[in-house]
Amino acid sequence: MKYLVTALSLLALPALANTPITGNVEAKCVIQTTKDGVYGNPIASKLSTTPADGGVLPVIRFDVSIADSYTANITHPTSFSSSPALTDTVAWTGSTSVTQTSVSGMSAYEAAKVVVDSTTIFDLTLAGSTWFSTASSATYGASKPFAGGVYTALVQASCIAK
Repeated sequence: MKYLVTALSLLALPALANTPITGNVEAKCVIQTTKDGVYGNPIASKLSTTPADGGVLPVIRFDVSIADSYTANITHPTSFSSSPALTDTVAWTGSTSVTQTSVSGMSAYEAAKVVVDSTTIFDLTLAGSTWFSTASSATYGASKPFAGGVYTALVQASCIAK
């Protein structure tokens, strides 16, 4: 009998269980639009967000709760997301700048920014809020007038963990 119990115990299959472990990570970098941009039309072939051209600069706020952990990547438009049909090329220019900060040391972000093609990168070294504005300009063809209608372009903003 003793040998039978030992032999049967060798044939027994072990019980297995998979127990999940979950966690909820709250964002430590939050992006919010604080002002939508508007294109002005100072001349027939140009759309511009610059106030001098009748436009409104879009403003995006980055709220960072952990210092020196993120970069702000902001890309000015290089195409319309919607527009009337266009038969010629559109030349795009743009730039992004720091317009307001919650901490005085953040003003250094402007001098330290890096521009790669249409993307401006800011190293967010301090915790707090930073407001960025993006200028965007589109010039149509060889001084051709833009067709009447609604034109929309998008500024892309992302917070990248270092």
